[in-house]
Amino acid sequence: MEKHHLDHLFNPEAVAIIGASEKEASIGRALVQNFLDARFPGATYLINPRLDQILGMQAHPSVRDVQAPVDLAVIAIPIKDIPKVMEECGQAGVKTAVIISAGGRETGPEGEKIEAAIHAEALKWGIRYLGPNCWGIICPPCKLHATFAPHFPRAGSLAFISQSGALCSSIIGWAELKNIGFSHFLSLGSKADLDFADLIDYLGNQDKVRSIIIYMEHLTRHRKFMSAARSVSRVKPIIVIKAGRKFAGARGVTPSGGLWPGKDTAYTAAFRRAGIIRVDTFGQLFDCAEALEKVQRPLGNNLGIITNAGGPGVMAVDALTRWQAEPGNLSPETLEKLREILPPYRIPGNPVNLLGDAGPERYARAVEIGLEARELSGLVIILSPQALTDSTGVARAVAAAAGGKAKPVFAVWMGGAEVALGVRILNDAGIPTFETPEPAVDTFLEMFSYSRNLELLQQTPPRLPKEFQVNPPQARAFIEQRLEGKTRVLTPLESKAILSAYGIPINPTLAAASASEAARAAKDIGFPVVLKIHSPDFNPKTMEGGARFYLRNEREVTAAFEQIVGEVKMGHPEAAILGVTVESQERESDCQLFIGSKRDPDFGPLILFGLGGAFTDIMEDFAIELPPLNVHLARSLMKRTRIYRVLETYRHIPRANLDLLVEFLVRISQLVTDFPEIVELDINPLLLIGHRVVAVDARITLEPSTVTAPRHLIISPYPNQYESHWLLRDGTPILLRPMKPEDEPLVSDFLSKCSDETIYFRYFRLIKHWTHEMLIRFTQNDYDRELGLMAIAQPPSPEAMLGVSRLVMDADRQKGEFAVIVGDPWQGKGLGPKLLEQLIAVARDLGLKLLYGDVLAQNKPMLEMAKKAGFQLHRMAEGVVRIEMNL
Repeated sequence: MEKHHLDHLFNPEAVAIIGASEKEASIGRALVQNFLDARFPGATYLINPRLDQILGMQAHPSVRDVQAPVDLAVIAIPIKDIPKVMEECGQAGVKTAVIISAGGRETGPEGEKIEAAIHAEALKWGIRYLGPNCWGIICPPCKLHATFAPHFPRAGSLAFISQSGALCSSIIGWAELKNIGFSHFLSLGSKADLDFADLIDYLGNQDKVRSIIIYMEHLTRHRKFMSAARSVSRVKPIIVIKAGRKFAGARGVTPSGGLWPGKDTAYTAAFRRAGIIRVDTFGQLFDCAEALEKVQRPLGNNLGIITNAGGPGVMAVDALTRWQAEPGNLSPETLEKLREILPPYRIPGNPVNLLGDAGPERYARAVEIGLEARELSGLVIILSPQALTDSTGVARAVAAAAGGKAKPVFAVWMGGAEVALGVRILNDAGIPTFETPEPAVDTFLEMFSYSRNLELLQQTPPRLPKEFQVNPPQARAFIEQRLEGKTRVLTPLESKAILSAYGIPINPTLAAASASEAARAAKDIGFPVVLKIHSPDFNPKTMEGGARFYLRNEREVTAAFEQIVGEVKMGHPEAAILGVTVESQERESDCQLFIGSKRDPDFGPLILFGLGGAFTDIMEDFAIELPPLNVHLARSLMKRTRIYRVLETYRHIPRANLDLLVEFLVRISQLVTDFPEIVELDINPLLLIGHRVVAVDARITLEPSTVTAPRHLIISPYPNQYESHWLLRDGTPILLRPMKPEDEPLVSDFLSKCSDETIYFRYFRLIKHWTHEMLIRFTQNDYDRELGLMAIAQPPSPEAMLGVSRLVMDADRQKGEFAVIVGDPWQGKGLGPKLLEQLIAVARDLGLKLLYGDVLAQNKPMLEMAKKAGFQLHRMAEGVVRIEMNL
């Protein structure tokens, strides 16, 4: 197997320390001493042009003088000298570097120039590096200690990435007290080259890494980060503590008068979409990582609490309340079982109070009952030492009762040294332990959040009831016309025109420049009507006196026109007044909602859904999601608001047309996906009237964009540019298009009808049963790194999948692996070569340099097809041929 480039960084066979020194209390001396103390098994070369020996080891003037292969250079010299040293590293064949030296961009323009020169040399020679201004890296399993800090943590399965070098030594000391070990421990420094995404991609593919934990201050290369995180979080947890909540959480006022949440909310939305667990403290960071390693993730949030004292149980309930959760409701069957073990005067509930005299037997039986209860997703077992408490015996009983069960169990043994032996017994049994109830509850719910985020990542969304139609050319014409002028904030009339092009239901609206025009417009629309000031300078929703409602005849309309225009001209003589808009007066709504979008400079457009109307800013009932949206994501966005409970049915309010709201959100998502020029979109209120949804007020703000769609998104949308139509040799019409998450039923049906030989040729083994987890690996693509190009039969044929070519790109997007499979009935009709031809075109369009695949030697048709397409064939292991094409 080809060695990953970053293996040279994290598992080097030879290391050069450039700037090694004998001087006491110097970074160069500390680096050498740490290598010696860690007993690094590989070759260590010390580089210092002024010394022949350092601590009894030979020193070389330059890395070029080593005359032996070097995987990693650890550099600790004045930063101004590093560009030349990086050139020497390149000439010596060094593969990777850790730049400890500070003085780069953090010092100003001169430092930025030095960093740019370093990066230019690294690019020239193909060197990947951490830093500058980097604390270094530690890999305990391979005894690599490339930092100037004295601490060397124990080996373990956690990979820790820190954006702050200053925190690293403190974290190692704290982790040592908690008996926590690491597979990798590093700081990023300035992230001039390697960043969070590179490291997540690499660590996610390392078997020794069970979880990735991150201390983050800010992100760069947001789209790259999201692609890496969404890929890795499916297979192993990523837990992040993001600093700077208060500063990033500051909110701003939009041009349309509404308040939008700040940057921190965008981070939370991005983490949730990527399947990342976000925590607030280092304690939670490591508690969650430890628990994920010891117990299975809860599949629900129904927590059972078992305690021997009322106070700690109340504390656990309070902790749930902070998450807007409640203890799980116990079934009659569970309550009956609990009555059998409790004193007759004790009424069971949740928390289950076993009372102060509870011994090992009562605890064990309560745990068994809780684990048997289908309505509970996990248990928190609390022990508070009292006069009759046998904390050690209870620990043994709980460990025995909970052992080997699927549901997670968390133990809270309160009392410090008094319960230490019991804590040790529980830890040895693989049960996470805590000193107080709150962190146990937090850990349970953080793990559930991870489960829920993974579920969203892996769900197969249903198709919309119908393929909705949009009119991008019409919207583009309106947007380009306004961008040509000075106006950036569109009037409600102009905004509604763009929304209407995307099928957003709006109320009839006409512009009127005079009272008589207003009267005619009202007559055309039908009474009653609403009049609003029509001006690019004002938002009628927030301007006092800018609107009149429930106008029932022409006389009232004429009078209202004169009042509105007169008052506005008097108060704002400099304003551009175009007249008024005349709109249908919708009947009283069942509910008012707010839907909007705002383009964040880093995260791209954010979509917001929540309570609308006059109290939007006061109630702050909203949720945020990143586009693109599908049916599942749109519904999940709505469910995260309090108003959703009203929409489902609340008292006298009828159930809303939730499917229509979902479609509304998907349309808004498509609009902001297609047009990066939309920096803000505000629909408030969106009225729910019976089973109708109608936007009666809208405001769009535009700005020219230097990024073309869809590169302004941090999650790649469906690439419709790769759709095409074609006829098979027998005349069957097909659509070639990228695979979508909704295609799982089509893929399942296709694979079930393929012969054993076809399956074996494609997957190198026989697969008789295709699970949901297997199928979503095909259908749920991150289009920034993988794509399945499928052939779908078109009318008059029934819809069916006929074949697919698949491309999976390496993380650096230089190479891509491909494969092709065609269903047995469709082989020999030209579909295989067409799928391969289209995939080659896609690979070229994506900028790949090399396309390769592995083919079984007995798969003669595939080898012949590849040869005709221009691939080079190379026999590898017995029975396998590697086919390659330079693009």
